[in-house]
Amino acid sequence: MDGQGRKHRILMVSDFFFPNFGGVESHIYYLSQCLLKLGHKVVVMTHAYGTRSGVRYVTGGLKVYYVPWKPFLMQNTLPTLFLTFPIVRTILIREKISVLHGHQAFSTLCHEALMHARTMGYKVVFTDHSLYGFADAGSIHMNKVLQFTLADIDLAICVSHTSKENTVLRSGISPQKVFMVPNAVDTAMFTPSPERLSCDEIVIVVISRLVYRKGADLLVEVIPEVCRLFPKVRFIVGGDGPKRVRLEEMREKFSLQDRVEMLGAVPHAQVRSVLISGHIFLNSSLTEAFCIAILEAASCGLLTVSTRVGGVPEVLPDDMIVLAEPSPEDMVLAVKKAIDMLPGIDPQVMHLRMKRLYSWDDVAKRTDIVYDRAMQSPRTDLLERLPR
Repeated sequence: MDGQGRKHRILMVSDFFFPNFGGVESHIYYLSQCLLKLGHKVVVMTHAYGTRSGVRYVTGGLKVYYVPWKPFLMQNTLPTLFLTFPIVRTILIREKISVLHGHQAFSTLCHEALMHARTMGYKVVFTDHSLYGFADAGSIHMNKVLQFTLADIDLAICVSHTSKENTVLRSGISPQKVFMVPNAVDTAMFTPSPERLSCDEIVIVVISRLVYRKGADLLVEVIPEVCRLFPKVRFIVGGDGPKRVRLEEMREKFSLQDRVEMLGAVPHAQVRSVLISGHIFLNSSLTEAFCIAILEAASCGLLTVSTRVGGVPEVLPDDMIVLAEPSPEDMVLAVKKAIDMLPGIDPQVMHLRMKRLYSWDDVAKRTDIVYDRAMQSPRTDLLERLPR
């Protein structure tokens, strides 16, 4: 079938997939499930996680290839350029793939699979989930790699308009080839507490990787000041990372052991139970393309306080989020404003609004349109583009 209604055979490729947890992992999983419901065939390719190696089937009959390569840095496999070609070729032919869809700019497996698939003449789509700078050494290196990889792809997807601008500037890809398809949230999984929480004690929830990029250093300065100004406020901090030590030291220094609860790493299945114990969700990220955590918190009925960075201002309506500059003073003022807004927040109404605003089924339908356009795009060899 041509045009709308064409059924695709899609290979999702990324270093980031379950059992690892994060925004990219959730995006690939939920998108794949919804594409399966639309009648497409979807296969996932990622690297091995511990003893999880070989072919596995997950919910909905989703087939996952855990290729037997070990990650060497931040869940990324070692860049080999050509050593991945035999396994990528085998999967593409065995599964009769029509579209290869790579995810995340700093996934080496994604870059290599995009290159090999394009070499073999397959249609390829790339989704960028993060924002990068232009000045530091790491960003300069990654942007050069992105320019090389995206030079010959069919289409690209970004999760916010800010992310689209960032990707176009970094990679040099034509804006006409980049589409904006946002993330979504599983509202059936993230539901508010049946009983409304009392406002006698305000609970602020933080669930994040405790790393520099997620603003852990900002939390170290914000939490003591909020606790000093608002005696009835208590914090619950979920997540782990190298900056956890700084938060533990802050708690000891200001004697906040009874007001700051450190949960450590929180399994994804338990995130909802942590969220519904609070009134406000605090996001202190220094860079963010979209932030699925904000959607999960809003779906659970929490008012969000977040830094005004990247694509965050695009995520929620103004009456569901309080934005602040990434500075301790502005963040404290935003928390004060959120506390004043709490009496007018109805978690059940907020949850219903999230059901209307964000749906993985809608994301899958919009991605399906991108696949259709990729299949219709003419194949232009790089040799044809060289000046005569």
